[in-house]
Amino acid sequence: MERVVVIRGAGEQASGIACRLYRANFRRILMLETASPLAVRRLVSFCEAVHDGEMTVEGITAVRAGRVEEVAAIWGAGGIAVLVDPEAASLPLVQPDLFLDATLAKRNLGTSIGDAPLVIGLGPGFTAGVDCHQVIETNRGHDLGRVIDAGEAEADTGIPGAIGGYTSERVLRAPVAGRFESDRMIGDLVFAGEPVGRVGAVEVRAAIDGVLRGMIRPGAVVKAGLKIGDVDPRSRKDYCSTVSEKARALGGAVIEALLARYNS
Repeated sequence: MERVVVIRGAGEQASGIACRLYRANFRRILMLETASPLAVRRLVSFCEAVHDGEMTVEGITAVRAGRVEEVAAIWGAGGIAVLVDPEAASLPLVQPDLFLDATLAKRNLGTSIGDAPLVIGLGPGFTAGVDCHQVIETNRGHDLGRVIDAGEAEADTGIPGAIGGYTSERVLRAPVAGRFESDRMIGDLVFAGEPVGRVGAVEVRAAIDGVLRGMIRPGAVVKAGLKIGDVDPRSRKDYCSTVSEKARALGGAVIEALLARYNS
């Protein structure tokens, strides 16, 4: 499997997709990120390599490349490469077989159908046949992971997917703009009404009981309303460091599209 895969974004869903591709023997994977990524589910997000130099998810390691010329060496050592390149300026040099926009920005940030022989957009904001070849449905439900050859994915509902019967209640958001600080750790058990951090002088409190499944890096400067944490009512600590069922489903859809394009 010598196909080159470039993924714009290296957050939770993008990283879960990269893990499935890697296990399917697609080993030439480059992930493009911003200079200061703000992942909530940090234990399963390869974008943490931007901060720490490398990041391991389920036994697969991603390494930050200082420049595009270092990518091949990272592949040769068995790693996934992560490059700070939010504008995807490296595409002409890498010449990917697949370019996947997995930023989940709910809008197109500049991806074009001419960026690679196969261009896929993840979720709403893309139109298959116009700005990409295919779109993959990201909304939980019957069509999650469906590969769309014409048209768009379902519109963003603005409501987080239900886990343990909870939707918006499980998400922690910044009450005001400012610097986020916390002495809690991902995997900690928290209770409804308990403070789990603060933005400036304003406390952030859990709305439900559960495990702190994700939290952005303390010290990050955030905007009011930004998602900064995630409480999982199932209270399974091991879920904090493993890829979610949604990310695995999306990864399977990407593999389906890749094989259909290049094995036909």
